[in-house]
Amino acid sequence: MSYVALYRKFRPPVFEDVKGQDHIITTLKNQIRSDRVGHAYLFCGTRGTGKTSVAKILAKAVNCENPVDGSPCGQCEMCKEIAAGNSMNVIEIDAASNNGVEDVRQIIDEVSYSPTRGKKKVYIIDEVHMLSTAAFNALLKTLEEPPEYVIFILATTEVHKIPITILSRCQRYDFHRITIDTIQDRLRQVVDAEGIKVDDKALRYVAKVADGSMRDSLSLLDQCIAFNFGEELTYDKVLSVLGAVDTAVFSNLFSALYEQNVDKALTILAEVVIQGRELTQFVNDFVWYLRNLMLVQASDQMEDVVDISTDNLKTLKEQAAGADPDTILRFIRVFSELSSSIRYATQKRILIEITFIKLCKPQMEKDEDSLEERLRILEEHDEENSKVLSGIRSGQIAVAGAAASPGNAMPVKEKKVLERAVPEDIQRVVSDWPRAVNKMDSPMKQYMQKARLSMGNDGRLQIVVDQKPLVEKYSKGESAEEFQNFLDNIIGKHVEYEMRFLEQTENFEENFVDLQAIKFDIVTEDEEE
Repeated sequence: MSYVALYRKFRPPVFEDVKGQDHIITTLKNQIRSDRVGHAYLFCGTRGTGKTSVAKILAKAVNCENPVDGSPCGQCEMCKEIAAGNSMNVIEIDAASNNGVEDVRQIIDEVSYSPTRGKKKVYIIDEVHMLSTAAFNALLKTLEEPPEYVIFILATTEVHKIPITILSRCQRYDFHRITIDTIQDRLRQVVDAEGIKVDDKALRYVAKVADGSMRDSLSLLDQCIAFNFGEELTYDKVLSVLGAVDTAVFSNLFSALYEQNVDKALTILAEVVIQGRELTQFVNDFVWYLRNLMLVQASDQMEDVVDISTDNLKTLKEQAAGADPDTILRFIRVFSELSSSIRYATQKRILIEITFIKLCKPQMEKDEDSLEERLRILEEHDEENSKVLSGIRSGQIAVAGAAASPGNAMPVKEKKVLERAVPEDIQRVVSDWPRAVNKMDSPMKQYMQKARLSMGNDGRLQIVVDQKPLVEKYSKGESAEEFQNFLDNIIGKHVEYEMRFLEQTENFEENFVDLQAIKFDIVTEDEEE
């Protein structure tokens, strides 16, 4: 006897064997028990979730001679004929290849003939959204008022393409994606029945890759078993067959990209290519890893959601604790876009390499996300200076030589209230600006080197920059206070200022007064000395 694929061999014969669709099964069984079966059903959902299987079980149940609690008995002649595909009462139609109006008219002609055996004539139209507009219109009247012995079951993966006139005449049932746990349990039943040794970690990975599709999971399992025929199926063997990558590789890759180590990132990619991994799946799996990283960082109660082993979860939490949330979100956006563009690309490796280089060298990009990444790197490199400045501002760092004991505490020095600057003083700030910038600490120094100086109608100093995040950074909070202190110290007076943003496409001179282009006759304190 020829080999039968697992997804066909283990197709559920009764309602009780259908997994993950309890909300639908309960309703259909109650309808059969109470003899309230409808005349038209619409089964919607992604591939491999059980639409066709439930349709065939329903066809058997309504024709079964001895139904058991709403399910077909599987033993009577009608059940056996339908299961074998020999029954004249169940007509399956693939709308993808029979989508014309003539095909539908043939169905309408056959509907007028009652079944010679059994109670109901069941038409199962798969991928019904592929029917043409004319075909839908031809089907409409018959679908609305079919003979009492006819049931239509329409199945589709794209319900949004079904005309509303058809939807309104059907009972709609939405098939959910099947959970990983449910798929794993079903796969365990299958391998036990087949007498095949498979470890749980391997089954769980197959269940995850199936993405909610029971049929896909059985097909993938079939492929893995065939490749390792006669051997125990392990997690590593599953990874090898499916071209997948272990979690440890993603952990190392994230660290390399986060630290902007482009050499390490490209080396990891080269190893993945040498191992023959499928690059589209590699990108998709990395997006999944980043998603897990984001969820673990967001909450401590995510063990069930991230679906990862205990050892890997520990590593994931450690990595999440030291990562910037905005950077993780940026990585997710970048690799999600890459996932869409790489699917049909001919040079997938090059696209991934370009993405790695851009992430490791954000100065190559001009968007706001890249600017935020550059700010993060500069602030991390200047972390010690930031701590010192923060300590000084909060009064936590004492002057050298002072005792730290309560009995010898340093008195808190009151902040000197400075006289407000006037426009003449603004001129001194402008004249001293180049030397003042050179005295600034990083990263403020790097940010202010490209700033332009202007003055508003109210006599307030304007600091004009071409990056929006800098405007926000130095308009409030600790960074603004630090800049204000530095500005006041230039001339020893309080200098009121505001940060202003200038689009790179705009002309500075047309929108602001260029104070640095004006030659002031100002004598600075250094020149007086």
